[in-house]
Amino acid sequence: MVRKSVVMAAITTTLLAGAASVQAAARDYISIVGSSTVYPFSTVVAEQYGKSTRFKTPKIESTGTGGGFKLFCAGVGVENPDVTNASRAIKKSEYDACQKNGVKDIIEIKIGYDGIAVANSRKAPQLQLTLRDLYLALAKEVPDPKGGDRVVPNPYKTWKDVDPTLPATKIEVLGPPPTSGTRDAFAELALEGGCSTFGWIKDLKKQDEDRFKRICMTVREDGAYVEAGENDNLIVQKLESNPNAVGVFGYSFLDQNRDYVQGSIVEGVAAEYEAIAEGKYPISRPLFFYVKKAHIGVIPGIEEFLKEFTSEKASGPEGYLSDRGLISMPDAERARFRDAAVKLTPLSM
Repeated sequence: MVRKSVVMAAITTTLLAGAASVQAAARDYISIVGSSTVYPFSTVVAEQYGKSTRFKTPKIESTGTGGGFKLFCAGVGVENPDVTNASRAIKKSEYDACQKNGVKDIIEIKIGYDGIAVANSRKAPQLQLTLRDLYLALAKEVPDPKGGDRVVPNPYKTWKDVDPTLPATKIEVLGPPPTSGTRDAFAELALEGGCSTFGWIKDLKKQDEDRFKRICMTVREDGAYVEAGENDNLIVQKLESNPNAVGVFGYSFLDQNRDYVQGSIVEGVAAEYEAIAEGKYPISRPLFFYVKKAHIGVIPGIEEFLKEFTSEKASGPEGYLSDRGLISMPDAERARFRDAAVKLTPLSM
Protein backbone atom coordinates (compact mmCIF):
# COMPACT_ATOMS: atom_id res chain seq x y z
CA MET A 1 0.00 0.00 0.00
CA VAL A 2 2.85 2.35 0.91
CA ARG A 3 4.65 1.44 -2.28
CA LYS A 4 1.52 2.20 -4.36
CA SER A 5 1.20 5.60 -2.67
CA VAL A 6 4.82 6.38 -3.46
CA VAL A 7 4.31 5.44 -7.12
CA MET A 8 1.12 7.56 -7.35
CA ALA A 9 2.91 10.49 -5.76
CA ALA A 10 5.77 10.15 -8.24
CA ILE A 11 3.32 10.07 -11.17
CA THR A 12 1.49 13.13 -9.82
CA THR A 13 4.78 15.00 -9.41
CA THR A 14 5.79 14.10 -12.97
CA LEU A 15 2.44 15.27 -14.38
CA LEU A 16 2.60 18.53 -12.46
CA ALA A 17 6.16 19.11 -13.64
CA GLY A 18 5.08 18.47 -17.23
CA ALA A 19 2.16 20.89 -16.90
CA ALA A 20 4.49 23.49 -15.42
CA SER A 21 6.92 23.14 -18.31
CA VAL A 22 4.07 23.53 -20.85
CA GLN A 23 2.90 26.63 -18.98
CA ALA A 24 6.46 27.99 -18.94
CA ALA A 25 6.76 27.39 -22.68
CA ALA A 26 3.66 29.48 -23.46
CA ARG A 27 4.41 32.98 -24.78
CA ASP A 28 2.94 36.08 -23.18
CA TYR A 29 3.59 38.29 -26.23
CA ILE A 30 2.56 38.29 -29.89
CA SER A 31 5.21 37.08 -32.36
CA ILE A 32 5.13 38.78 -35.78
CA VAL A 33 7.30 38.11 -38.86
CA GLY A 34 7.20 39.07 -42.53
CA SER A 35 7.36 42.03 -44.90
CA SER A 36 9.99 44.74 -44.52
CA THR A 37 7.51 47.19 -46.08
CA VAL A 38 4.78 46.49 -43.51
CA TYR A 39 7.36 46.31 -40.69
CA PRO A 40 7.41 50.07 -39.87
CA PHE A 41 3.60 50.24 -39.79
CA SER A 42 3.36 47.13 -37.65
CA THR A 43 6.02 48.49 -35.30
CA VAL A 44 4.13 51.75 -34.75
CA VAL A 45 0.89 49.86 -34.04
CA ALA A 46 2.75 47.49 -31.68
CA GLU A 47 4.19 50.41 -29.73
CA GLN A 48 0.80 52.11 -29.44
CA TYR A 49 -0.82 48.81 -28.44
CA GLY A 50 1.87 48.21 -25.78
CA LYS A 51 1.26 51.64 -24.27
CA SER A 52 -2.54 51.57 -24.33
CA THR A 53 -3.32 47.98 -23.24
CA ARG A 54 -2.31 45.64 -20.43
CA PHE A 55 -0.51 43.38 -22.92
CA LYS A 56 3.18 43.24 -23.76
CA THR A 57 4.45 44.96 -26.88
CA PRO A 58 4.60 42.41 -29.75
CA LYS A 59 8.00 41.27 -31.04
CA ILE A 60 8.41 41.87 -34.77
CA GLU A 61 11.02 40.46 -37.19
CA SER A 62 11.56 41.73 -40.72
CA THR A 63 12.01 38.47 -42.65
CA GLY A 64 10.52 39.47 -46.01
CA THR A 65 7.08 38.43 -47.21
CA GLY A 66 8.12 35.03 -48.60
CA GLY A 67 10.23 34.23 -45.54
CA GLY A 68 7.38 35.30 -43.30
CA PHE A 69 4.89 32.95 -44.95
CA LYS A 70 7.39 30.09 -44.66
CA LEU A 71 7.71 30.65 -40.90
CA PHE A 72 3.99 31.33 -40.43
CA CYS A 73 2.91 28.21 -42.32
CA ALA A 74 5.34 25.88 -40.54
CA GLY A 75 2.73 24.93 -37.95
CA VAL A 76 0.52 25.79 -35.00
CA GLY A 77 1.99 26.25 -31.52
CA VAL A 78 3.90 28.76 -29.42
CA GLU A 79 7.16 28.02 -31.24
CA ASN A 80 5.60 29.44 -34.44
CA PRO A 81 4.68 33.09 -35.15
CA ASP A 82 1.12 34.28 -34.65
CA VAL A 83 1.07 36.94 -37.37
CA THR A 84 2.89 37.51 -40.65
CA ASN A 85 3.04 40.83 -42.48
CA ALA A 86 2.88 40.77 -46.28
CA SER A 87 3.37 43.26 -49.09
CA ARG A 88 1.28 41.06 -51.40
CA ALA A 89 -1.60 38.65 -50.98
CA ILE A 90 -0.85 35.07 -49.90
CA LYS A 91 -0.21 32.73 -52.84
CA LYS A 92 -2.26 29.57 -53.33
CA SER A 93 0.91 27.49 -52.84
CA GLU A 94 1.57 29.22 -49.50
CA TYR A 95 -2.04 28.76 -48.41
CA ASP A 96 -1.81 25.06 -49.29
CA ALA A 97 1.44 24.74 -47.31
CA CYS A 98 -0.32 26.27 -44.30
CA GLN A 99 -3.20 23.80 -44.62
CA LYS A 100 -0.83 20.86 -44.96
CA ASN A 101 0.97 21.86 -41.75
CA GLY A 102 -2.20 22.29 -39.72
CA VAL A 103 -2.53 26.08 -40.04
CA LYS A 104 -6.18 25.79 -41.04
CA ASP A 105 -7.99 29.04 -40.22
CA ILE A 106 -6.10 32.10 -41.47
CA ILE A 107 -7.51 35.60 -41.06
CA GLU A 108 -6.53 38.00 -43.86
CA ILE A 109 -6.46 41.72 -43.04
CA LYS A 110 -5.71 44.32 -45.70
CA ILE A 111 -4.33 47.46 -44.04
CA GLY A 112 -4.02 49.88 -46.95
CA TYR A 113 -2.00 50.59 -50.07
CA ASP A 114 1.62 51.38 -50.85
CA GLY A 115 3.56 52.59 -53.86
CA ILE A 116 6.92 51.15 -54.84
CA ALA A 117 9.36 54.01 -55.20
CA VAL A 118 12.16 54.01 -57.77
CA ALA A 119 14.38 56.59 -56.13
CA ASN A 120 17.83 58.16 -56.22
CA SER A 121 19.88 60.67 -54.26
CA ARG A 122 18.84 64.32 -54.21
CA LYS A 123 22.42 65.04 -55.29
CA ALA A 124 21.57 63.58 -58.73
CA PRO A 125 19.00 64.64 -61.36
CA GLN A 126 15.49 63.27 -60.87
CA LEU A 127 14.77 60.44 -63.32
CA GLN A 128 11.76 60.33 -65.61
CA LEU A 129 11.15 56.70 -66.45
CA THR A 130 8.63 54.52 -68.24
CA LEU A 131 7.79 50.93 -67.32
CA ARG A 132 9.53 49.93 -70.55
CA ASP A 133 12.70 51.71 -69.37
CA LEU A 134 12.63 49.75 -66.10
CA TYR A 135 12.10 46.46 -67.91
CA LEU A 136 14.90 47.07 -70.41
CA ALA A 137 17.26 48.18 -67.64
CA LEU A 138 16.64 45.24 -65.31
CA ALA A 139 15.42 42.15 -67.17
CA LYS A 140 17.83 39.26 -67.68
CA GLU A 141 16.77 38.93 -71.32
CA VAL A 142 15.28 41.64 -73.51
CA PRO A 143 14.04 41.91 -77.10
CA ASP A 144 16.91 41.97 -79.56
CA PRO A 145 17.72 45.66 -80.31
CA LYS A 146 18.38 44.60 -83.91
CA GLY A 147 14.75 43.52 -84.27
CA GLY A 148 12.86 40.29 -84.64
CA ASP A 149 10.70 38.29 -82.25
CA ARG A 150 13.50 37.00 -80.09
CA VAL A 151 15.27 37.89 -76.85
CA VAL A 152 18.97 38.25 -76.10
CA PRO A 153 21.01 38.62 -72.88
CA ASN A 154 20.55 42.19 -71.63
CA PRO A 155 23.13 44.36 -73.48
CA TYR A 156 22.30 47.67 -71.77
CA LYS A 157 25.04 49.10 -69.54
CA THR A 158 23.86 52.69 -68.93
CA TRP A 159 20.48 54.39 -68.62
CA LYS A 160 21.29 56.30 -71.82
CA ASP A 161 21.61 52.95 -73.63
CA VAL A 162 18.01 52.23 -72.63
CA ASP A 163 16.70 55.67 -73.63
CA PRO A 164 18.82 58.45 -75.20
CA THR A 165 17.04 61.05 -73.03
CA LEU A 166 18.28 59.44 -69.79
CA PRO A 167 21.69 60.09 -68.11
CA ALA A 168 24.78 58.24 -69.31
CA THR A 169 25.26 56.70 -65.86
CA LYS A 170 25.85 53.01 -65.22
CA ILE A 171 22.72 51.00 -64.42
CA GLU A 172 23.05 50.15 -60.73
CA VAL A 173 19.79 49.39 -58.97
CA LEU A 174 19.65 48.41 -55.29
CA GLY A 175 16.56 46.40 -54.52
CA PRO A 176 14.99 43.64 -52.46
CA PRO A 177 15.77 39.90 -52.75
CA PRO A 178 13.43 37.23 -54.19
CA THR A 179 11.95 36.53 -50.72
CA SER A 180 10.52 40.06 -50.63
CA GLY A 181 6.95 40.92 -51.50
CA THR A 182 8.25 44.24 -52.81
CA ARG A 183 10.37 42.31 -55.32
CA ASP A 184 7.35 40.21 -56.37
CA ALA A 185 5.17 43.28 -56.79
CA PHE A 186 7.88 45.23 -58.63
CA ALA A 187 8.40 42.34 -61.05
CA GLU A 188 4.67 42.03 -61.71
CA LEU A 189 3.76 45.72 -61.91
CA ALA A 190 6.90 47.35 -63.34
CA LEU A 191 8.82 44.68 -65.25
CA GLU A 192 5.83 42.79 -66.62
CA GLY A 193 4.12 46.11 -67.31
CA GLY A 194 7.11 47.30 -69.36
CA CYS A 195 7.58 43.92 -71.02
CA SER A 196 3.96 43.88 -72.18
CA THR A 197 4.56 47.03 -74.24
CA PHE A 198 6.22 44.72 -76.79
CA GLY A 199 3.30 43.31 -78.76
CA TRP A 200 4.83 39.93 -79.62
CA ILE A 201 5.75 39.28 -75.98
CA LYS A 202 2.30 40.34 -74.76
CA ASP A 203 0.79 37.78 -77.17
CA LEU A 204 2.95 35.10 -75.52
CA LYS A 205 0.93 35.36 -72.30
CA LYS A 206 -1.94 33.45 -73.93
CA GLN A 207 0.28 31.11 -75.96
CA ASP A 208 3.04 30.20 -73.47
CA GLU A 209 2.58 31.80 -70.05
CA ASP A 210 5.71 30.18 -68.58
CA ARG A 211 7.90 31.65 -71.30
CA PHE A 212 6.12 35.01 -70.97
CA LYS A 213 6.86 35.14 -67.22
CA ARG A 214 10.45 34.02 -67.73
CA ILE A 215 11.10 36.78 -70.27
CA CYS A 216 9.21 39.47 -68.37
CA MET A 217 9.98 38.82 -64.71
CA THR A 218 13.49 37.35 -64.51
CA VAL A 219 15.90 39.97 -63.15
CA ARG A 220 19.42 40.24 -64.61
CA GLU A 221 22.31 38.77 -62.59
CA ASP A 222 25.30 40.59 -64.08
CA GLY A 223 25.66 43.20 -61.34
CA ALA A 224 23.25 45.84 -62.66
CA TYR A 225 20.69 44.76 -60.03
CA VAL A 226 22.09 44.43 -56.52
CA GLU A 227 20.12 42.52 -53.90
CA ALA A 228 20.31 44.79 -50.85
CA GLY A 229 18.53 42.58 -48.31
CA GLU A 230 15.26 43.17 -46.47
CA ASN A 231 16.37 46.44 -44.83
CA ASP A 232 14.93 49.30 -46.89
CA ASN A 233 16.59 51.88 -44.63
CA LEU A 234 19.94 50.46 -45.69
CA ILE A 235 19.08 51.09 -49.35
CA VAL A 236 18.25 54.72 -48.52
CA GLN A 237 21.63 55.12 -46.79
CA LYS A 238 23.46 53.61 -49.79
CA LEU A 239 21.69 55.97 -52.19
CA GLU A 240 22.78 58.94 -50.12
CA SER A 241 26.42 57.86 -50.40
CA ASN A 242 26.18 56.84 -54.09
CA PRO A 243 24.38 59.47 -56.24
CA ASN A 244 24.64 57.26 -59.34
CA ALA A 245 22.65 54.39 -57.84
CA VAL A 246 18.89 53.88 -57.94
CA GLY A 247 16.87 52.13 -55.21
CA VAL A 248 13.61 50.20 -55.16
CA PHE A 249 11.59 50.26 -51.90
CA GLY A 250 8.21 51.06 -50.36
CA TYR A 251 6.74 54.56 -50.57
CA SER A 252 6.84 55.04 -46.79
CA PHE A 253 10.66 54.92 -46.83
CA LEU A 254 10.70 57.59 -49.55
CA ASP A 255 8.22 59.70 -47.61
CA GLN A 256 10.27 59.49 -44.41
CA ASN A 257 13.57 60.31 -46.15
CA ARG A 258 12.74 63.09 -48.62
CA ASP A 259 15.64 65.21 -47.33
CA TYR A 260 18.02 62.64 -48.82
CA VAL A 261 16.26 60.83 -51.69
CA GLN A 262 13.74 61.64 -54.42
CA GLY A 263 11.28 59.43 -56.23
CA SER A 264 11.48 59.06 -59.98
CA ILE A 265 8.59 60.17 -62.18
CA VAL A 266 7.14 56.92 -63.58
CA GLU A 267 4.91 57.13 -66.66
CA GLY A 268 4.57 60.86 -65.97
CA VAL A 269 3.34 60.37 -62.38
CA ALA A 270 5.23 61.12 -59.16
CA ALA A 271 5.17 58.72 -56.20
CA GLU A 272 2.88 60.85 -54.02
CA TYR A 273 0.17 59.93 -51.51
CA GLU A 274 -2.73 61.23 -53.61
CA ALA A 275 -1.51 59.60 -56.83
CA ILE A 276 -1.19 56.21 -55.12
CA ALA A 277 -4.55 56.53 -53.34
CA GLU A 278 -6.28 57.39 -56.64
CA GLY A 279 -4.59 54.53 -58.50
CA LYS A 280 -2.72 56.87 -60.86
CA TYR A 281 0.81 55.85 -59.85
CA PRO A 282 1.57 52.72 -61.89
CA ILE A 283 3.65 50.80 -59.32
CA SER A 284 1.32 50.46 -56.35
CA ARG A 285 0.00 47.46 -54.38
CA PRO A 286 -2.07 46.50 -51.31
CA LEU A 287 -0.50 45.59 -47.95
CA PHE A 288 -1.71 42.84 -45.60
CA PHE A 289 -1.15 40.87 -42.47
CA TYR A 290 -2.33 37.33 -41.70
CA VAL A 291 -3.29 35.85 -38.32
CA LYS A 292 -3.59 32.26 -37.04
CA LYS A 293 -7.07 31.89 -35.57
CA ALA A 294 -5.85 28.86 -33.59
CA HIS A 295 -3.51 31.14 -31.60
CA ILE A 296 -6.29 33.52 -30.54
CA GLY A 297 -7.10 32.84 -26.90
CA VAL A 298 -3.81 31.00 -26.44
CA ILE A 299 -1.45 33.91 -27.00
CA PRO A 300 -2.84 36.87 -25.03
CA GLY A 301 -3.88 40.07 -26.75
CA ILE A 302 -4.19 39.07 -30.42
CA GLU A 303 -7.81 40.26 -30.74
CA GLU A 304 -6.91 43.58 -29.16
CA PHE A 305 -3.97 43.96 -31.57
CA LEU A 306 -6.31 43.36 -34.54
CA LYS A 307 -8.70 46.01 -33.26
CA GLU A 308 -5.88 48.54 -32.81
CA PHE A 309 -4.44 47.95 -36.30
CA THR A 310 -7.83 48.22 -38.04
CA SER A 311 -9.10 51.18 -35.98
CA GLU A 312 -9.78 54.55 -37.61
CA LYS A 313 -7.21 56.18 -35.33
CA ALA A 314 -4.55 53.84 -36.81
CA SER A 315 -5.42 53.09 -40.45
CA GLY A 316 -8.05 55.70 -41.23
CA PRO A 317 -7.34 58.65 -43.60
CA GLU A 318 -6.31 60.83 -40.66
CA GLY A 319 -4.81 57.95 -38.65
CA TYR A 320 -1.34 57.83 -37.22
CA LEU A 321 -0.22 55.33 -39.89
CA SER A 322 -0.95 57.85 -42.66
CA ASP A 323 1.71 60.05 -41.04
CA ARG A 324 4.14 57.19 -41.72
CA GLY A 325 3.18 56.86 -45.38
CA LEU A 326 0.38 54.26 -45.38
CA ILE A 327 -2.22 54.98 -48.07
CA SER A 328 -5.63 54.50 -46.48
CA MET A 329 -8.29 52.30 -48.09
CA PRO A 330 -11.70 53.67 -49.12
CA ASP A 331 -14.33 53.74 -46.32
CA ALA A 332 -16.23 50.62 -47.44
CA GLU A 333 -13.06 48.56 -47.79
CA ARG A 334 -11.78 49.63 -44.36
CA ALA A 335 -15.13 48.67 -42.85
CA ARG A 336 -15.04 45.24 -44.52
CA PHE A 337 -11.62 44.33 -43.14
CA ARG A 338 -12.42 45.81 -39.73
CA ASP A 339 -15.46 43.52 -39.68
CA ALA A 340 -13.24 40.53 -40.59
CA ALA A 341 -10.94 41.46 -37.70
CA VAL A 342 -13.81 41.66 -35.20
CA LYS A 343 -15.57 38.51 -36.39
CA LEU A 344 -12.26 36.63 -36.93
CA THR A 345 -13.44 35.55 -40.38
CA PRO A 346 -11.08 32.96 -41.95
CA LEU A 347 -9.82 33.28 -45.52
CA SER A 348 -10.96 30.67 -48.05
CA MET A 349 -9.15 29.93 -51.33
